[in-house]
Amino acid sequence: MVNAVDVFAGAGGLSLGATQAGINVALAIERDEHAAAAYQANHPGTEVLTADVSGLSSDDIRRVQQCNDGTVVFGGPPCQGFSYSNTRTRTTENTLNWLYKEFLRVIDAWQPICFVFENVRGITNFARGAMLKTILRDFKHLGFKLVYGVLNAQDFGVPQDRSRFFLVGSRDGIDATLPIPRDETAPTVDDAIQDLPTLENGANIPTLPYGPASPSDYANQLRGTLRECTGHLVTKSSSTVLQRYGAVPPGGNWQNIPDTLMLNYADRSRCHTGIYHRLAGNRPSKVIGNFRKNMLIHPHYDRGLSIREAARLQSFPDTYQFSGSIGFQQQQVGNAVPPKLARAVFAQLATATGGSCNV
Repeated sequence: MVNAVDVFAGAGGLSLGATQAGINVALAIERDEHAAAAYQANHPGTEVLTADVSGLSSDDIRRVQQCNDGTVVFGGPPCQGFSYSNTRTRTTENTLNWLYKEFLRVIDAWQPICFVFENVRGITNFARGAMLKTILRDFKHLGFKLVYGVLNAQDFGVPQDRSRFFLVGSRDGIDATLPIPRDETAPTVDDAIQDLPTLENGANIPTLPYGPASPSDYANQLRGTLRECTGHLVTKSSSTVLQRYGAVPPGGNWQNIPDTLMLNYADRSRCHTGIYHRLAGNRPSKVIGNFRKNMLIHPHYDRGLSIREAARLQSFPDTYQFSGSIGFQQQQVGNAVPPKLARAVFAQLATATGGSCNV
Protein backbone atom coordinates (compact mmCIF):
# COMPACT_ATOMS: atom_id res chain seq x y z
CA MET A 1 0.00 0.00 0.00
CA VAL A 2 1.34 3.42 -1.02
CA ASN A 3 0.82 6.17 1.57
CA ALA A 4 0.35 9.83 0.74
CA VAL A 5 -0.24 13.38 1.97
CA ASP A 6 -2.55 15.84 0.16
CA VAL A 7 -1.55 19.53 0.38
CA PHE A 8 -4.02 22.26 -0.69
CA ALA A 9 -6.55 19.45 -0.57
CA GLY A 10 -9.79 21.33 -1.28
CA ALA A 11 -12.82 19.05 -1.17
CA GLY A 12 -10.71 16.05 -2.15
CA GLY A 13 -10.84 15.49 -5.91
CA LEU A 14 -7.17 14.52 -6.12
CA SER A 15 -7.44 12.39 -2.99
CA LEU A 16 -10.46 10.53 -4.34
CA GLY A 17 -8.55 9.65 -7.49
CA ALA A 18 -5.56 8.56 -5.44
CA THR A 19 -7.73 6.39 -3.20
CA GLN A 20 -9.40 4.79 -6.22
CA ALA A 21 -5.92 3.95 -7.50
CA GLY A 22 -5.06 2.08 -4.32
CA ILE A 23 -3.13 4.85 -2.54
CA ASN A 24 -3.80 5.46 1.15
CA VAL A 25 -4.09 9.18 1.90
CA ALA A 26 -2.99 9.51 5.51
CA LEU A 27 -3.15 13.31 5.87
CA ALA A 28 -4.79 16.24 4.07
CA ILE A 29 -4.08 19.93 4.65
CA GLU A 30 -6.70 22.52 3.65
CA ARG A 31 -7.18 26.01 5.05
CA ASP A 32 -10.83 26.61 4.02
CA GLU A 33 -13.07 25.27 6.75
CA HIS A 34 -15.95 24.39 4.41
CA ALA A 35 -13.74 22.54 1.94
CA ALA A 36 -12.00 20.80 4.86
CA ALA A 37 -15.40 19.74 6.25
CA ALA A 38 -16.38 18.31 2.85
CA TYR A 39 -13.06 16.49 2.64
CA GLN A 40 -13.48 14.94 6.09
CA ALA A 41 -17.06 13.84 5.38
CA ASN A 42 -15.95 11.96 2.28
CA HIS A 43 -12.60 10.68 3.56
CA PRO A 44 -13.27 9.66 7.18
CA GLY A 45 -10.10 7.60 7.38
CA THR A 46 -7.83 10.55 6.59
CA GLU A 47 -6.65 13.04 9.20
CA VAL A 48 -7.59 16.54 8.01
CA LEU A 49 -5.52 19.48 9.20
CA THR A 50 -7.49 22.71 8.73
CA ALA A 51 -4.61 25.14 8.39
CA ASP A 52 -2.83 27.46 6.00
CA VAL A 53 0.31 25.67 4.83
CA SER A 54 2.19 28.97 4.69
CA GLY A 55 1.52 29.42 8.42
CA LEU A 56 3.13 26.10 9.33
CA SER A 57 6.83 26.04 10.09
CA SER A 58 8.98 23.20 8.76
CA ASP A 59 9.14 21.86 12.34
CA ASP A 60 5.33 21.94 12.53
CA ILE A 61 5.14 19.96 9.30
CA ARG A 62 7.64 17.36 10.50
CA ARG A 63 5.82 16.92 13.82
CA VAL A 64 2.64 15.73 12.17
CA GLN A 65 2.52 12.02 12.98
CA GLN A 66 1.61 10.84 9.48
CA CYS A 67 4.59 12.54 7.87
CA ASN A 68 6.73 9.47 8.45
CA ASP A 69 4.31 7.45 6.30
CA GLY A 70 4.13 10.03 3.51
CA THR A 71 5.88 8.26 0.65
CA VAL A 72 3.95 10.42 -1.84
CA VAL A 73 3.05 14.09 -1.46
CA PHE A 74 0.62 15.67 -3.89
CA GLY A 75 -1.37 18.84 -4.31
CA GLY A 76 -2.49 21.73 -6.47
CA PRO A 77 -1.51 25.15 -5.09
CA PRO A 78 -4.21 27.77 -5.83
CA CYS A 79 -3.84 28.64 -9.48
CA GLN A 80 -5.81 31.84 -10.12
CA GLY A 81 -2.64 33.76 -10.83
CA PHE A 82 -1.74 31.49 -13.76
CA SER A 83 -5.24 31.19 -15.23
CA TYR A 84 -6.01 32.57 -18.69
CA SER A 85 -9.35 33.84 -17.35
CA ASN A 86 -7.64 36.27 -14.95
CA THR A 87 -5.95 38.60 -17.42
CA ARG A 88 -5.81 41.50 -14.95
CA THR A 89 -3.84 39.58 -12.32
CA ARG A 90 -1.87 37.21 -14.54
CA THR A 91 1.43 38.80 -13.55
CA THR A 92 4.49 37.83 -11.54
CA GLU A 93 3.38 40.28 -8.84
CA ASN A 94 0.37 38.11 -7.97
CA THR A 95 1.34 36.39 -4.71
CA LEU A 96 -0.74 33.33 -5.65
CA ASN A 97 1.83 32.57 -8.32
CA TRP A 98 4.41 31.79 -5.65
CA LEU A 99 2.37 29.39 -3.51
CA TYR A 100 4.17 26.53 -5.21
CA LYS A 101 7.05 27.48 -2.88
CA GLU A 102 4.92 26.27 0.06
CA PHE A 103 4.38 22.96 -1.70
CA LEU A 104 8.12 22.80 -2.32
CA ARG A 105 8.75 23.45 1.38
CA VAL A 106 6.50 20.52 2.34
CA ILE A 107 8.36 18.29 -0.11
CA ASP A 108 11.67 19.33 1.43
CA ALA A 109 10.38 18.68 4.96
CA TRP A 110 8.81 15.27 4.28
CA GLN A 111 11.34 13.97 1.76
CA PRO A 112 8.87 11.69 -0.10
CA ILE A 113 9.97 9.27 -2.78
CA CYS A 114 7.45 10.78 -5.22
CA PHE A 115 5.29 13.86 -5.60
CA VAL A 116 2.49 15.04 -7.89
CA PHE A 117 2.10 18.77 -8.55
CA GLU A 118 -1.08 19.83 -10.37
CA ASN A 119 -2.05 23.20 -11.81
CA VAL A 120 -3.76 25.01 -14.68
CA ARG A 121 -2.55 24.68 -18.26
CA GLY A 122 -1.61 28.38 -18.25
CA ILE A 123 1.38 27.70 -16.03
CA THR A 124 3.25 26.30 -19.05
CA ASN A 125 3.59 29.65 -20.81
CA PHE A 126 3.25 32.07 -17.92
CA ALA A 127 5.93 34.79 -18.13
CA ARG A 128 6.97 33.28 -21.48
CA GLY A 129 7.78 29.98 -19.82
CA ALA A 130 10.10 31.46 -17.20
CA MET A 131 7.87 30.42 -14.28
CA LEU A 132 7.80 26.78 -15.36
CA LYS A 133 11.58 26.76 -15.79
CA THR A 134 11.94 28.10 -12.25
CA ILE A 135 9.58 25.47 -10.83
CA LEU A 136 11.37 22.64 -12.63
CA ARG A 137 14.76 23.91 -11.45
CA ASP A 138 13.60 24.10 -7.82
CA PHE A 139 12.26 20.53 -7.80
CA LYS A 140 15.35 19.18 -9.56
CA HIS A 141 17.49 20.73 -6.83
CA LEU A 142 15.70 18.44 -4.36
CA GLY A 143 16.94 15.42 -6.29
CA PHE A 144 13.85 14.43 -8.24
CA LYS A 145 13.59 13.03 -11.73
CA LEU A 146 10.76 14.94 -13.39
CA VAL A 147 8.12 14.19 -15.98
CA TYR A 148 5.43 16.71 -16.84
CA GLY A 149 2.75 17.57 -19.36
CA VAL A 150 -0.80 18.76 -19.94
CA LEU A 151 -3.58 16.16 -19.69
CA ASN A 152 -7.17 16.66 -20.82
CA ALA A 153 -9.84 15.15 -18.61
CA GLN A 154 -11.99 14.08 -21.57
CA ASP A 155 -9.18 11.75 -22.67
CA PHE A 156 -9.66 9.79 -19.44
CA GLY A 157 -13.42 9.27 -19.40
CA VAL A 158 -14.54 12.62 -17.99
CA PRO A 159 -17.38 14.46 -19.80
CA GLN A 160 -15.48 17.74 -19.74
CA ASP A 161 -12.93 19.50 -21.94
CA ARG A 162 -10.61 20.42 -19.07
CA SER A 163 -6.83 20.58 -19.47
CA ARG A 164 -4.59 20.45 -16.42
CA PHE A 165 -0.83 20.54 -15.96
CA PHE A 166 0.79 17.67 -14.05
CA LEU A 167 4.37 17.49 -12.81
CA VAL A 168 5.44 14.17 -11.30
CA GLY A 169 8.72 13.78 -9.45
CA SER A 170 10.38 10.52 -8.42
CA ARG A 171 13.68 9.30 -6.98
CA ASP A 172 15.27 6.28 -5.32
CA GLY A 173 15.24 4.40 -8.62
CA ILE A 174 11.55 4.97 -9.33
CA ASP A 175 10.69 5.97 -12.91
CA ALA A 176 7.31 7.66 -12.84
CA THR A 177 5.43 8.44 -16.05
CA LEU A 178 2.24 10.22 -17.05
CA PRO A 179 -0.76 8.16 -18.19
CA ILE A 180 -1.51 7.69 -21.88
CA PRO A 181 -4.91 9.02 -23.06
CA ARG A 182 -7.54 6.37 -23.65
CA ASP A 183 -8.59 5.62 -27.21
CA GLU A 184 -12.30 6.14 -26.63
CA THR A 185 -14.94 8.82 -26.99
CA ALA A 186 -15.61 10.90 -23.88
CA PRO A 187 -19.11 10.87 -22.36
CA THR A 188 -21.31 13.82 -23.30
CA VAL A 189 -23.12 16.29 -21.05
CA ASP A 190 -26.39 14.39 -21.57
CA ASP A 191 -24.63 11.12 -20.73
CA ALA A 192 -23.58 12.72 -17.47
CA ILE A 193 -26.77 14.45 -16.26
CA GLN A 194 -29.87 13.39 -18.20
CA ASP A 195 -31.01 10.95 -15.48
CA LEU A 196 -30.93 13.57 -12.74
CA PRO A 197 -34.18 15.19 -11.53
CA THR A 198 -35.67 18.19 -13.34
CA LEU A 199 -35.03 21.41 -11.41
CA GLU A 200 -36.19 25.02 -11.55
CA ASN A 201 -34.20 28.24 -11.26
CA GLY A 202 -33.23 28.70 -7.60
CA ALA A 203 -33.92 25.07 -6.60
CA ASN A 204 -32.87 24.32 -3.04
CA ILE A 205 -33.76 20.70 -2.39
CA PRO A 206 -31.32 18.57 -0.37
CA THR A 207 -32.37 15.14 -1.64
CA LEU A 208 -34.45 13.90 -4.58
CA PRO A 209 -35.03 10.60 -6.39
CA TYR A 210 -33.51 10.24 -9.82
CA GLY A 211 -35.43 11.40 -12.88
CA PRO A 212 -37.25 9.11 -15.36
CA ALA A 213 -34.53 9.10 -18.04
CA SER A 214 -32.45 5.95 -18.29
CA PRO A 215 -28.91 6.44 -16.99
CA SER A 216 -25.96 6.06 -19.34
CA ASP A 217 -23.13 3.71 -18.51
CA TYR A 218 -21.21 6.71 -17.19
CA ALA A 219 -24.11 7.79 -14.97
CA ASN A 220 -24.56 4.26 -13.69
CA GLN A 221 -20.93 4.22 -12.55
CA LEU A 222 -21.56 7.32 -10.44
CA ARG A 223 -24.98 6.24 -9.14
CA GLY A 224 -24.00 2.81 -7.94
CA THR A 225 -26.94 1.34 -6.03
CA LEU A 226 -28.44 4.68 -4.96
CA ARG A 227 -32.10 5.44 -5.63
CA GLU A 228 -31.81 9.13 -4.78
CA CYS A 229 -29.04 11.67 -4.43
CA THR A 230 -28.24 15.05 -2.93
CA GLY A 231 -26.93 18.38 -4.21
CA HIS A 232 -29.95 19.78 -6.04
CA LEU A 233 -29.05 23.41 -5.39
CA VAL A 234 -29.25 25.98 -8.19
CA THR A 235 -28.36 29.68 -8.02
CA LYS A 236 -31.49 31.85 -8.12
CA SER A 237 -30.86 34.08 -11.13
CA SER A 238 -32.61 37.40 -11.77
CA SER A 239 -35.15 37.87 -14.55
CA THR A 240 -32.54 39.73 -16.62
CA VAL A 241 -30.08 36.86 -16.33
CA LEU A 242 -32.82 34.39 -17.28
CA GLN A 243 -33.54 36.45 -20.40
CA ARG A 244 -29.86 36.25 -21.28
CA TYR A 245 -29.94 32.49 -20.79
CA GLY A 246 -32.91 32.23 -23.14
CA ALA A 247 -31.00 33.98 -25.93
CA VAL A 248 -28.13 31.48 -25.97
CA PRO A 249 -28.38 28.32 -28.11
CA PRO A 250 -26.55 25.07 -27.26
CA GLY A 251 -22.83 25.68 -27.72
CA GLY A 252 -23.34 29.46 -27.78
CA ASN A 253 -22.23 32.10 -25.28
CA TRP A 254 -22.49 35.80 -24.38
CA GLN A 255 -21.99 36.78 -28.03
CA ASN A 256 -25.51 35.49 -28.77
CA ILE A 257 -27.08 37.83 -26.20
CA PRO A 258 -28.60 41.09 -27.56
CA ASP A 259 -26.76 44.30 -26.65
CA THR A 260 -29.87 45.56 -24.86
CA LEU A 261 -29.51 42.77 -22.29
CA MET A 262 -25.77 43.37 -21.72
CA LEU A 263 -25.74 47.09 -20.93
CA ASN A 264 -24.10 46.56 -17.54
CA TYR A 265 -20.99 45.12 -19.26
CA ALA A 266 -18.85 48.20 -19.88
CA ASP A 267 -16.36 46.34 -22.05
CA ARG A 268 -17.73 43.17 -23.62
CA SER A 269 -14.38 42.51 -25.28
CA ARG A 270 -13.12 41.34 -21.87
CA CYS A 271 -15.68 38.53 -21.78
CA HIS A 272 -14.11 35.13 -22.47
CA THR A 273 -15.87 32.34 -24.36
CA GLY A 274 -16.99 30.53 -21.20
CA ILE A 275 -19.23 33.37 -20.01
CA TYR A 276 -22.93 32.59 -20.49
CA HIS A 277 -22.01 29.41 -22.32
CA ARG A 278 -24.88 27.01 -22.82
CA LEU A 279 -23.62 23.48 -22.73
CA ALA A 280 -24.38 21.26 -25.71
CA GLY A 281 -25.93 18.00 -24.63
CA ASN A 282 -24.19 15.97 -27.34
CA ARG A 283 -20.65 17.10 -26.45
CA PRO A 284 -18.41 17.13 -23.37
CA SER A 285 -18.79 20.15 -21.12
CA LYS A 286 -16.77 23.34 -21.08
CA VAL A 287 -14.57 23.76 -17.99
CA ILE A 288 -16.49 23.63 -14.72
CA GLY A 289 -14.91 26.54 -12.86
CA ASN A 290 -16.06 29.65 -11.05
CA PHE A 291 -19.88 29.50 -11.19
CA ARG A 292 -20.36 33.24 -10.78
CA LYS A 293 -17.76 34.17 -13.37
CA ASN A 294 -18.68 31.64 -16.06
CA MET A 295 -22.42 31.22 -15.50
CA LEU A 296 -22.65 27.99 -17.48
CA ILE A 297 -26.18 27.29 -18.69
CA HIS A 298 -27.97 23.93 -18.57
CA PRO A 299 -28.22 22.41 -22.06
CA HIS A 300 -32.04 22.17 -21.99
CA TYR A 301 -33.31 24.60 -19.34
CA ASP A 302 -32.83 28.34 -18.77
CA ARG A 303 -30.91 28.05 -15.50
CA GLY A 304 -27.47 27.40 -14.16
CA LEU A 305 -26.12 24.00 -13.21
CA SER A 306 -26.96 22.36 -9.91
CA ILE A 307 -24.24 21.21 -7.54
CA ARG A 308 -24.91 17.56 -8.46
CA GLU A 309 -24.92 18.25 -12.21
CA ALA A 310 -21.56 20.00 -11.97
CA ALA A 311 -20.22 17.21 -9.76
CA ARG A 312 -21.31 14.65 -12.38
CA LEU A 313 -19.45 16.62 -15.07
CA GLN A 314 -16.41 16.53 -12.78
CA SER A 315 -16.79 12.72 -12.34
CA PHE A 316 -17.59 12.76 -8.61
CA PRO A 317 -19.77 9.82 -7.52
CA ASP A 318 -23.27 10.65 -6.31
CA THR A 319 -22.33 9.65 -2.77
CA TYR A 320 -19.89 12.57 -2.59
CA GLN A 321 -21.05 15.41 -0.34
CA PHE A 322 -20.09 19.09 -0.39
CA SER A 323 -20.24 21.49 2.55
CA GLY A 324 -21.53 24.95 3.40
CA SER A 325 -23.81 27.34 1.51
CA ILE A 326 -24.41 26.97 -2.22
CA GLY A 327 -21.57 29.41 -2.97
CA PHE A 328 -19.06 27.37 -0.97
CA GLN A 329 -20.25 24.13 -2.56
CA GLN A 330 -19.97 25.59 -6.05
CA GLN A 331 -16.41 26.65 -5.26
CA GLN A 332 -15.53 23.19 -3.99
CA VAL A 333 -16.84 21.51 -7.14
CA GLY A 334 -15.34 24.06 -9.53
CA ASN A 335 -11.88 24.03 -7.93
CA ALA A 336 -11.58 20.24 -7.88
CA VAL A 337 -9.48 18.07 -10.14
CA PRO A 338 -11.79 15.53 -11.83
CA PRO A 339 -11.32 12.33 -9.81
CA LYS A 340 -11.24 10.10 -12.93
CA LEU A 341 -8.35 12.16 -14.31
CA ALA A 342 -6.58 12.05 -10.94
CA ARG A 343 -7.13 8.29 -10.77
CA ALA A 344 -5.33 7.79 -14.08
CA VAL A 345 -2.34 9.81 -12.86
CA PHE A 346 -2.12 8.00 -9.54
CA ALA A 347 -2.66 4.56 -11.06
CA GLN A 348 0.44 5.17 -13.15
CA LEU A 349 2.33 6.31 -10.05
CA ALA A 350 1.15 3.37 -7.96
CA THR A 351 2.43 1.00 -10.61
CA ALA A 352 5.83 2.76 -10.65
CA THR A 353 6.15 2.54 -6.87
CA GLY A 354 5.05 -1.08 -6.68
CA GLY A 355 1.63 -0.28 -5.25
CA SER A 356 -1.53 -2.09 -6.24
CA CYS A 357 -4.42 -0.48 -8.10
CA ASN A 358 -7.29 -1.36 -10.37
CA VAL A 359 -8.36 1.06 -13.11
